[in-house]
Amino acid sequence: TMHMPGSPNLRRSQPINLNHYATKKSVAESMLDVALFMSNAMRLKAVLEQGPSSHYYTTLVTLISISLLLQVVIGILLVVIAQLNLNEVEKQWQLNQLNNTATTLVFITVVVNVFITAFGAHKTGFLAARTSRNLL
Repeated sequence: TMHMPGSPNLRRSQPINLNHYATKKSVAESMLDVALFMSNAMRLKAVLEQGPSSHYYTTLVTLISISLLLQVVIGILLVVIAQLNLNEVEKQWQLNQLNNTATTLVFITVVVNVFITAFGAHKTGFLAARTSRNLL
């Protein structure tokens, strides 16, 4: 890091505590992650209950499992990020790398969940029933 010895610490006079901001952001992301995790767990249960004979069974079980695994990794990353202090200059590069990794994993998780929805939408007929009812 490029910390000059003897240079005044300019962060002390900042009105916003970046560390508190980052921690709140991580907590909000964690809550969203928990909601998606619960949704995927319920989807996995539904697919497993329908059994191996159901359409796209293996594809859905694989995709949902990948999504759940990614979410656990993201959750662990967010806990680590929340514990590091953003106001410590020497930790900012590491925090940035961890944040970039978490963001990339979140993007991959979103893509995986788009495929889960695409492969799982027709199975129960739920979406079709809802759509036709809304048209009346």
